[in-house]
Amino acid sequence: MTPFLERLGIRLPIIQAPMAGVSTPRLAAAVSNAGGLGSLGIGASTNAQARAAIDATRSLTDRPFNVNVFCHASARRDTAAESAWLAHLAPLFAEVGMEPPAELTEIYKTSVDDDETFDMLLEQRPAVVSFHFGVPGRERVHALHKAGIRTFATATSLREAKMIEEAGVDAIVAQGLEAGGHRGNFDPAMTDEHLSTAVLVRLLVRNTRLPVLAAGGIMDGQGIRAALALGASAAQLGTAFVLCPESAADEHYRANLKSERASETRLTSVLSGRPARGIVNRLIQHGDAAGRPDVAAYPLAYDAAKRLHAAAMKNGDHAFAAHWAGQGAPLAREMPADRLMSILARELAE
Repeated sequence: MTPFLERLGIRLPIIQAPMAGVSTPRLAAAVSNAGGLGSLGIGASTNAQARAAIDATRSLTDRPFNVNVFCHASARRDTAAESAWLAHLAPLFAEVGMEPPAELTEIYKTSVDDDETFDMLLEQRPAVVSFHFGVPGRERVHALHKAGIRTFATATSLREAKMIEEAGVDAIVAQGLEAGGHRGNFDPAMTDEHLSTAVLVRLLVRNTRLPVLAAGGIMDGQGIRAALALGASAAQLGTAFVLCPESAADEHYRANLKSERASETRLTSVLSGRPARGIVNRLIQHGDAAGRPDVAAYPLAYDAAKRLHAAAMKNGDHAFAAHWAGQGAPLAREMPADRLMSILARELAE
């Protein structure tokens, strides 16, 4: 066992990605019970929902697990830009028999200044709290450490990794371009070099002092072993766990992931207002069409996408659903999480 795994209290260098909206207490507990680090994504949850999820996970495992929060900047409201984006989506709303909303809502709040959630985490004391889209101030990181909580944060570049290191965070999740779901960019307006997982891991291992956790395109034990050979202390897998019965993915998400469509994923801001990789759907195709206006800011664009999907679902139409998936999606395997963990461990050891 490596010092990093020993400090975390886990046996296997396998972390289940938080995946807000897909991760569940059952999934996190199953991964943790199997020797890895299970995770909950609470960025889209109310404080009460987050507390309930942590309590439920604790009822299913006495092993360490991770709780992930969003650290994005609050949306800069731009009425003209938001109206232009809604006008661009108007044909899709008409298609599902709904008028576009008059205005958009900031459906997810950032944890950066969310005292209620921060106090709840200090009270609950999960083994790990991880950050996506940025990092909180040093004083909050210090307070978590003082409570005995270890911290991770996502980086998509060396610049972001240096900011994570300066904030006093314990480990860096190196998120390569292959990863499904939202890019962890601190500022989407900055140039994204779109580094692969392998290149990013090597950059961070060579230029930071912190443990590096590889994320993006890793679907099996061979991929985990390759990440460790590059210098990573562990690998974080997300798409690999979506087909587990313990995940919250619905039947249409699962069917998409098991179909040929899983081989066509795209990194786009259309669904939420931030770059994210998912299986190409009607909204992505329409939203990315030539001549489109700028996408509304995150999470305002997500509000529009969710309303469109909800209206379409009433007609049995799932063509606008956000089915997040990485480039390794065609390699996903359908089985219980504990069995998948056992196979990953065996593949890693071979």
